[in-house]
Amino acid sequence: MIRPAQLRRLTGHLLLVLAAVLFVSPILFMIAAGFTPDDQVLPAASRGWPAALLPVEPSLQNYRDVFARMDFLRFMVNSLIIVSTTVVAGLAINSMAGFALARLSWAGRRAILVTVVALMVIPFEAIAVPLFFIAVSAGQIDTYAVQIVPFIANPFSIYLFYTFFRDLPREIDEAALLDGAGPWRLYWDLAVPLARPAFASVTILTFLMYWGAYLWPLMVTTGPEVRPLPVAIGEFPNEQPVQWGDIMAFATLMILPVMTVFLVLQRWFVRGLAATGVKG
Repeated sequence: MIRPAQLRRLTGHLLLVLAAVLFVSPILFMIAAGFTPDDQVLPAASRGWPAALLPVEPSLQNYRDVFARMDFLRFMVNSLIIVSTTVVAGLAINSMAGFALARLSWAGRRAILVTVVALMVIPFEAIAVPLFFIAVSAGQIDTYAVQIVPFIANPFSIYLFYTFFRDLPREIDEAALLDGAGPWRLYWDLAVPLARPAFASVTILTFLMYWGAYLWPLMVTTGPEVRPLPVAIGEFPNEQPVQWGDIMAFATLMILPVMTVFLVLQRWFVRGLAATGVKG
């Protein structure tokens, strides 16, 4: 006899499994299509699941075509340079800003915090055109800097660090101040070691956000020299002939760095979400 509580739990688990299948199936199809000969990709998709996930004649030809048809490594290196620099510089700037807002007392702190929260609701599309004119005026089109500098300071990242540092026990500060520690030592020696979950969360969220950025790189690049992967894959279907197997192989290669970063930091990421109160 199944009790009502057990039935509710079982129903909840089944719904979660169904939702997981719905979210994961497009990724599985993309990976499978990358190993499927091009002339079989669409017929397999039309037959539905599980035919679309089971290549009849697995092949690496699509991956060879990706490297043969365009300079994939150049775009990959561009993306790694842009996103890695943005993430590392952002961790330093945003964590210091969050620490200053959460742990230090100074005039105007509350007004700055309100401004940071307000900036979180402004979509990038609203400032893209003014920012583009600034980039043109500064002569920064077709550079790495124009794809990095505007995104180092991020209000969402600042707020995540703020919420984490805010909840640290105040006794830590008091003990350090009695030992003669200043603001920098409080930040570097005490707050940063305790904030590894927050750093992991911000790293993953920032990496994911900018790894897939498309609009801004498209606006500020005119050639392949500094273009990242999202712009390259956006142009890939325009090259004739259109080969969906090659496109799926390109997309699979594109998500590998994101998956690697998440798998390396997932333990700290989960702790960070719990600590900062971010709900999925």
